[in-house]
Amino acid sequence: MKDVCVPRVLVSACLLGQPVRYDGRSKGIVSDWLAELGAEGRVLAFCPEVAGGLPTPRPPAERQGESVVTESGLDVTTEFDRGAALALALCQQQGIRFALLKEGSPSCGSGRIYNGRFEGVSVAGEGKTTALLRRHGIAVFSEDQLPELASALSLAVNGTGA
Repeated sequence: MKDVCVPRVLVSACLLGQPVRYDGRSKGIVSDWLAELGAEGRVLAFCPEVAGGLPTPRPPAERQGESVVTESGLDVTTEFDRGAALALALCQQQGIRFALLKEGSPSCGSGRIYNGRFEGVSVAGEGKTTALLRRHGIAVFSEDQLPELASALSLAVNGTGA
């Protein structure tokens, strides 16, 4: 059984420097604090799009309602849904209750996603993985919410959090 006093965090692999984004790049490690969590073994890197079967690099995709399509109109919803399901299964198997996911992504966006018209315009919304994790009680944060994630982890360690 995992030590519940030391919560682990599912983290978008691109935020940990892995080149898994659609353009074949990473975002780099977004903070020293995140690097420290990783060094403590409290971070599990995951890319739902790659896990769902999409290559790197891959055409950009955006949500259009419940579907996810590329700019050329290819429907990649199945791969996005598969990646989301695998992320949830991993969280459930590992007892993970927190996720740090890449804002704006059609998989990982937690507050903003692109509008589905490939105009570079973001709108309020969430990605497929974020939506599924939240439906199952997993708290999802973006890289812009590191203080909030740190607070939630602190509360969980002290026995008063999620």
